[in-house]
Amino acid sequence: MTRHSIIKPVVDLMRAPDGPRDRQLLYGDTVAVTDTADGWKQIKADKDGYRGWVRSNQLGLHVPATHWITAPATHIYAQPDMKSPDSASLSFGSKITASSEKNGFLETGLGFIPAVHAKPVGVTLTDPVAVAELFLGTPYLWGGNSRFGLDCSGLVQAGMLACGLPCPGDSGDQEREVGRTLPDGTPPQRGDLLFWKGHVAWVYAEDMLLHANAFHMDVTFEPMTQAIARIKDQGDGPVTSQKRL
Repeated sequence: MTRHSIIKPVVDLMRAPDGPRDRQLLYGDTVAVTDTADGWKQIKADKDGYRGWVRSNQLGLHVPATHWITAPATHIYAQPDMKSPDSASLSFGSKITASSEKNGFLETGLGFIPAVHAKPVGVTLTDPVAVAELFLGTPYLWGGNSRFGLDCSGLVQAGMLACGLPCPGDSGDQEREVGRTLPDGTPPQRGDLLFWKGHVAWVYAEDMLLHANAFHMDVTFEPMTQAIARIKDQGDGPVTSQKRL
């Protein structure tokens, strides 16, 4: 099956053509095309198996990536010079193909990207919570997967994939598939995941969560005891599980 790549900085993955957004894909994400409609392609994402529809002009033939973006976001410049015009921004996790490096910039088909904002493909990070912390202040976006907007499961997936750990896109699947379930009353430790019906949060410290949430409308720290009580009081129920990677 011919592989394709996302060729726009951030692409909404729709439930149906012109339907609601379920998730997002980033520049360089690879996909398999499974169906077509007028101006649309149904795809399956290689990184997590997520299926949905994207516009046909958001796909190009796959070119193997050489690097991936490890800064929260980066700019694409017309020349290997920070004072040259910038044409677009790429989010953390985007994949690029560099032909050379000039004056500290990676030369790509899009333009020039600061080399300090990328690592070679195959190099992974080691702390998914530290990755999630890079997104502090990122606005909440339902189905979001980029530095420009994230939801709770997008934040978890960003941290895990950057560290070479497989992770589905939705919190329900993450609760079923990620880590091992801990017995009730297990003291939380950094890197644990707390799940509610429809929500997930990183444990950052003994009584501190890091999560993207619609109450604060961004990625933020929140005391764990406060968050558990708030979420229950707002009608979303208790913690359903605590998982450890």
